[in-house]
Amino acid sequence: MSWFERRTVLLMPLALALAACGFTPVYGPGGSGSALRGRVAIDAPATEDGYRLVENLEDRLGRAISPEYELSLEVESREEGQAIKRSGDITRYSVVGDVDYALRRLSDNALVASGSVTNFASYSATGLERDVRDDSGQLLGQLNATTVQTLAAERDAHERLMVMLADQIMARLLATADLGQ
Repeated sequence: MSWFERRTVLLMPLALALAACGFTPVYGPGGSGSALRGRVAIDAPATEDGYRLVENLEDRLGRAISPEYELSLEVESREEGQAIKRSGDITRYSVVGDVDYALRRLSDNALVASGSVTNFASYSATGLERDVRDDSGQLLGQLNATTVQTLAAERDAHERLMVMLADQIMARLLATADLGQ
């Protein structure tokens, strides 16, 4: 028996098991991905992080023209110091985000899916530290990261966090079996 034939014989039971269990591809015909695409109205965001989250979800779901579902979001984020020097200076932060979501069918206001997701993204509050010397080589001091660099790193961490939270919400919504099709 050739290698190809053996592989076919071994994979056949797996294919039959998947067919028997009712496996449906998420983005295939009749899958939950097609049931939600362009059919979900997302509540207007109240915060900058909420705006970023809604933007990421709309990228995945499409904008609803005639919505059949409404997605409500409650977004909270906070910063926690992660690396603290003896002097008390914090050199690394984690931005922690929590989102409570609820997907409702508009026709009967039935709750289709709900839950909470949490994740974090980190950023450094220090940049390259280097010695500043005069022409004779005398040490004048040290140059640390600028405020602009730290603010850019913080903004980037918030953006990355909202992408991760949107991915988690989408995974849970797409795993929802009953979308009332």
